[in-house]
Amino acid sequence: MTRRNGFSLLEVLVATLIMGIAVTGLIVGLSQSVKNAARLADYERAVMVARTQMNELRLDEMLPIDGSVDGTFPPADWGGLRSGWRATMQPFDIPENAGPGTPIMQQISLQVWWEPLSGTRRTIQVMGYKPTKIPLVGSR
Repeated sequence: MTRRNGFSLLEVLVATLIMGIAVTGLIVGLSQSVKNAARLADYERAVMVARTQMNELRLDEMLPIDGSVDGTFPPADWGGLRSGWRATMQPFDIPENAGPGTPIMQQISLQVWWEPLSGTRRTIQVMGYKPTKIPLVGSR
């Protein structure tokens, strides 16, 4: 009986097949991780932009007390993607017998949207409140 050292061709083929399956699974997992990281980066950017836009709306003295406004963001702010916002304002908890000049809280609902390369529009929504006064008739 002769003794052979090393692996047979069948053993090498089986080992190669097992390694190929493992490497394929690893590459698929890494690919999904990269997609998730990009999606999370988009949402992080959206939150930052939404906070900034909400602060601008809260400081805007010409903002209508009841209604909506919208706009778009420069593509450079979103890595070349189309993006924009829409804000809806309404009085919140108006006291009884309130007249012009009465201080109230105004609710602001802000929706920020963007269109990633996949084409599916993504949105986030934030809410905020702003102290204001009921306008005089004919103003704003």
